[in-house]
Amino acid sequence: MTHWRRVVARLAPLALLPVATAGVVYVLAFNPTDRVPDPTGPCAWHALFGMDGPTCGLTRMSWYLLHGDLIQAARHHLAALIAVPFVAYGLVWWIGTRTFGLRLPLLRLSWKVGVGYAAAFVLYAVVLRNLPWAPFTWFYVDDLT
Repeated sequence: MTHWRRVVARLAPLALLPVATAGVVYVLAFNPTDRVPDPTGPCAWHALFGMDGPTCGLTRMSWYLLHGDLIQAARHHLAALIAVPFVAYGLVWWIGTRTFGLRLPLLRLSWKVGVGYAAAFVLYAVVLRNLPWAPFTWFYVDDLT
């Protein structure tokens, strides 16, 4: 591998930091939990199909999470909230090992865990949140349009 390829490979993970920062600033700049029209807009899945889907509540979950309200974050997208610590550690591991040469432990999950999580995510996001009786109504995300 040439010198420049090694440099790019080492610094590539750092390119995610401005993107992640921009996403956080964007979510914090607009309150997606109010009914004031703003660029966050309605959920595209809800607008197309008239029911909650995999992306419904994700922006609001992020907003509540950034404000430290874990109960409301879980209410708006429990399945995505469960993934947040794993994704965050994955990014820390990638940046730490690739850019800074740290020897962080790698979280190794079986492929069965990944498939199980994906199946549970779809079941929760598309089916359970749309059931019209308790306790599933607690997870329904209102369309704010």
